[in-house]
Formats: sequence, C-alpha cells, structure tokens
Amino acid sequence: MDELLRIEDVSKTFPGVKALDGVSFNLYSGEIHCLCGENGAGKSTLIKVISGAYQPDRDNCIFFEGNPEIMDPLHALKLGVRTVYQEDSSYLTLNIIENIFAGAEIARRGIVNKKAMYEKTAETLRYLHSDLDPNRIAGTLTIPERKLIEIAKAIVFNNKILILDEPMASFSASEIEEMLEILRKLKANGMGIIYISHHLEEVFKIADRITVLRDGKSVLTCDATDITQDELIRNMVGRDAPSFYHREYFERGEPSLKVEGFTGNGVYDISFEAHRGEILGFAGMVGSGRSELMDLLFGAVKKDSGKMILFGEEIELKSPKDAIKNKMCYITENRQHTGLFMAHTVARNTYIPNLVNKKSFYLKPSEEFKTGEKYVRLLDIKTPSIKRLVLYLSGGNQQKVVLAKWFNTEGEIFIFDEPTRGIDVGAKQEIYKIMTDLIAAGKSIIMVSSDMPEIVSMSDRVLVMRDGRICGEIEKENLSEEVILQYSIGG
Repeated sequence: MDELLRIEDVSKTFPGVKALDGVSFNLYSGEIHCLCGENGAGKSTLIKVISGAYQPDRDNCIFFEGNPEIMDPLHALKLGVRTVYQEDSSYLTLNIIENIFAGAEIARRGIVNKKAMYEKTAETLRYLHSDLDPNRIAGTLTIPERKLIEIAKAIVFNNKILILDEPMASFSASEIEEMLEILRKLKANGMGIIYISHHLEEVFKIADRITVLRDGKSVLTCDATDITQDELIRNMVGRDAPSFYHREYFERGEPSLKVEGFTGNGVYDISFEAHRGEILGFAGMVGSGRSELMDLLFGAVKKDSGKMILFGEEIELKSPKDAIKNKMCYITENRQHTGLFMAHTVARNTYIPNLVNKKSFYLKPSEEFKTGEKYVRLLDIKTPSIKRLVLYLSGGNQQKVVLAKWFNTEGEIFIFDEPTRGIDVGAKQEIYKIMTDLIAAGKSIIMVSSDMPEIVSMSDRVLVMRDGRICGEIEKENLSEEVILQYSIGG
C-alpha cells in the first residue's frame, strides 16, 4: 500500500489550551484508520488540521503522497481530501445534484451542463447501491441519506482521502451496517479513510489500524487485530481520575426532584431522583441525549409524556420561566449563545433572570448595580467594573457571571451542562469550589459533563445515557472512567 498522508510532530495551540501536542499519524491507500479517544482528546482538532481548517503551530509537518504541504480547505480539496463532519452540512433547499456539485459545476463556455451532472450523480448513486432520485430535494432526505450524499461527493470528485467524524451518531443498526459496507467498498478501491467514532463496536468491525489520542497526544497506534476493547478503553482513559480533584462529601438529603417516564426531544422513558446535598452526574457519548434531557427538565422543550415532582409536588413546566419560578437554574453548555447577553454588562446579566420573580419587568438601575456589585464580590469575578460588557471577560469569569445570575434567583436545583468547558485549570478549581459550597448548603446539582476526570471526581452518583435512554447507574464506590465507558459504548 502507498502512503497517502503523513503528519509528523503536529501541535496546535489555542489561547490557553494546547489542543494537539506532538501528534504523529499516517494513512495508506486502501486502509481504514480509526481515531479513538475521549471527548476533548484532540480528534476533531487533528482532522481540522489535516483538512486545512486549522493551521498547525509549525510548517513542514504535513506530507501528502510524500510531498510537504501547507493545507487550507481549498488546497485540501484540490489534493483529494474530503471531510464529512458530524453536523449536517447539506443545502436543504437544493436537490442531490446541486448539493454534490455546489461550487464545482460541470460547465462548458460558461454554460452549466445539467445532463452531465445528472448522469454522474446517477452513476455514483448506483455504485453506492442507492435508488435515490438525483433530483430529490435534500430537505426530504433522512440523515443517513444525507451522509450518503456527502460520501458521493468524494467519489464524484475522485478524492483520495475520506475523513468521517462521528458519521453514524443517529443511525439505526441496519443503516450502520449498510454504511460500513460502503466504506469497505471504497477501501477496496484504494481510498484511504480516517474514521472517528465513539462506538467501539463500529471501530472493531471496520478498522485496519487504530490510533488513540489522549490529552492532545498520540499514545498508541496499532493494528486493530492486536488490541482488545478493554485494552483500547484503558489507553483512551490512561489517567488517575481521583487525583484530578478532591471534594468534600455530605450526607444525601431528601429528593428535591423526581422524574418519571420523561419522553420527548429524542429521549425515552427517563426516570430518576436528584437529592439535596449531592451532585448527580450524567455521562454518555456525544449524541446520547444528555443535553436534550436537560432542555426537557427546564421546560425549554415540551415533553411528550412523563411527570415531574418538585419538592414533593407534581409540577408541569410549560417554559423556562416556570422553571425559574420553581427554583430551578440551568447553566447551559454554551454560555456565549444561551447563557449570557454578551453585549450587556456584568450587572445587567446578573439582574435580568430574577425579573420573572418580580411583579414588574421594569429594570431599576440602582438594584441592578447593587446586585452586580454583590456577586462580583461574592464570586470574585475579575472585572474592572460591573458596567463592563461580559464579552470582554475571560471564559472563567463569564462562567461566574452565569452562576451569579442564577444565585440571584435563589434557586434550589442547579443543572450544570458542561460546567467547565473552555476555561482554564485555575478557573475550574474555583467553579468546583462553588459547586461544593452549593451542595453543602443543601442545594441539588445535576451535572452533565464529557470530561471523564471531572464527572468521576465531582459526582456522588452517575447516570449513563446511550441512545436517548439511561443505560446504567453507578454509585460513588464503583465509579471509574472505565466503568462509565463500558456503559457508554454498550460493553
């Protein structure tokens, strides 16, 4: 087999974070090379470097067919590198032909040759054993069918490398098998495939070789036949989670929240209790339904069925406003888009949510400033002024402003979705201290986290989700990264 791609000692640094640290990797023609690792291990950053979306920290570390290359997205496509990301990138109002040839239409003397594009599309779909009509509008296709069209692009333009990032997160078992068979066919015709998946059963069905990334480093490359699933998981974990953070534990109090049979928004028949004085962790792979469940709990999305009991009383939450009135708080995973008003001040962000608990929505500047000053002092928010726009604060201080606004509502149940994503180690420690103080005061915390050491070190109990359902409950004494991963992948 010929070597298509080689990267040597690649690093990629973002402000305050080294996402890749000396990673080496190669790919041969006619090979499926799987990239494995926990969330945040560096997999997506690596493929963005390969496809030219990110530039590595130094030049002359990427080689395509033996030649050094400086990659950008257009140059990567010219060389024959096609990337299919987990997020759907289809043009939903265009048909299949237009999606495949968008920006690269077959034309002669400035006139688009629709017949040639139709014939090429039809030929490619037949090759992929698909009976889709090339004129079908993309918005009418299923997710698997849209992924098939992305792969069809790679064939139409004779790409040499196909990169797939979690391509089958929402596929059924039969759809997965059909897609894996297509990938085997592409491999047999000499294409090199880089495949990322959290589902290790897929990895062992399809991989020729496996590379494991951990904390931005490549820690293992081997033939798929030379490693077991348990060994692969140990290499993915590779850390002593209890040394990550030590917190104080408290006696578990009475249930503050009971959920029975919650269904909707992609989750099914969810039942659990959250108690005062505990952190209830929710773990699972990307797409497992954790954040979707949190939206249901907070009334941001309407449930199909099920009931919620808050502090002993059955409650029907019709909106987040109802949730706030019932002492619930939601620290969302994306503070910049759903957690803060970025173009407003620290004081205003702190003050606004509690307006739902007031008789009037009228903003009182004196109260706003007083509230802002109180929480800047209480949470040690680093800002030159309470009138500072939050968009100019660091990630850790922005997260503190998110907490401040919920503290001001005098909440009792705190939902933390990825509480320390994108903040530095020092700020993480401060957030953990705040969370511990909350449960010491008898509050309840529900925490979603993709950071394994975080969820192991901070949780009293962990519920693991897979495919929109709770698939396991782990008490503190049995909690480890390996046990969580086993539940997450169905082991």
